[in-house]
Amino acid sequence: MNSLWSFKVRRSRIFFGIAVLAILSIVFSILGFEYMDEQDLAAIDSRQPFEAPAGKVSILIKVQSRELELHNDGELYKKYRIAVGKSKTPTPIGEWNVVWKDYDWGTGFGTRWMGLNVPWGTFGIHGTNKPWSIGQFASHGCIRMRNKDVEELFEWTPIGTPVSITGRNIRIERNLKYKASGSDVAALQLKLKEMGYFQGRADGLFGTMTEEAVKAYQADKGVAVTGVASKELCTALGI
Repeated sequence: MNSLWSFKVRRSRIFFGIAVLAILSIVFSILGFEYMDEQDLAAIDSRQPFEAPAGKVSILIKVQSRELELHNDGELYKKYRIAVGKSKTPTPIGEWNVVWKDYDWGTGFGTRWMGLNVPWGTFGIHGTNKPWSIGQFASHGCIRMRNKDVEELFEWTPIGTPVSITGRNIRIERNLKYKASGSDVAALQLKLKEMGYFQGRADGLFGTMTEEAVKAYQADKGVAVTGVASKELCTALGI
């Protein structure tokens, strides 16, 4: 009886030891991954510059490739991996500006926040407490960066910095007309700008400049000049 009891105790201790080792292994793996993720993989290429750019900076965000490009006087200066919006909460394409900056903006936003002037919601470039999400379609529309990266970019990016967001396919589900707003309007403006009809900023607001650009396109194509971008017209434009 005593030998059976001793065997059960030894077996329990062995199982307990295995369980503890397994838990510790998982914990140290996670900590090691996060350290590597924050340090070794902080930038796309470790040979990129670490000193501040000397010229005028601008930002290009490529949604499909999940990359943020920092440009210096119009030339590519540095790239970063980012996370962007999920399909149900997409990152807004268009041409924006950094309009405010803050430290430790809130839980889940990492160590830095740079807000954009998107008129239909609160969107920004910020850090994250989930570094493993970088490189994914994972956010509620904001642009996530590793804290190390966003801290660097924060120091290099003044208020007013232009931020262009491109690369997401927009499905036009409505007729676009004067006073409409949204990412679909921004997609229309970007396309008209690419074709030389629109000279303004793709801010997602359908104003008189956008209306005149649509009319010019309609006149060139010999269709009714209404200033309204119907779903059919958007299809013809390739958006």
